[in-house]
Amino acid sequence: MIIHGSIRTYNKEKGLKKATNLTLNTEVLAEAKKLGINISKVCDAFLESLVRKEKERLWKLENAKFISEYNQITDEEDLPLDKWRTF
Repeated sequence: MIIHGSIRTYNKEKGLKKATNLTLNTEVLAEAKKLGINISKVCDAFLESLVRKEKERLWKLENAKFISEYNQITDEEDLPLDKWRTF
């Protein structure tokens, strides 16, 4: 499938993919190829992980006030429904 002059492929598990250019260390790239490492797959997985961690960090930052206030309430009043907990 060609969209706007870029080659794109569809992967059932990961969705739409787009070809892109990367600048990588030539020695590391050569070693990875010798070892049979799929560069695209590794870069995609690492970037996905990095994006997930950054989104989590930003969510925590944006919700820090609420989290702090909720923790203070539970410290003072215990967890809601805690008296009915059986474990």
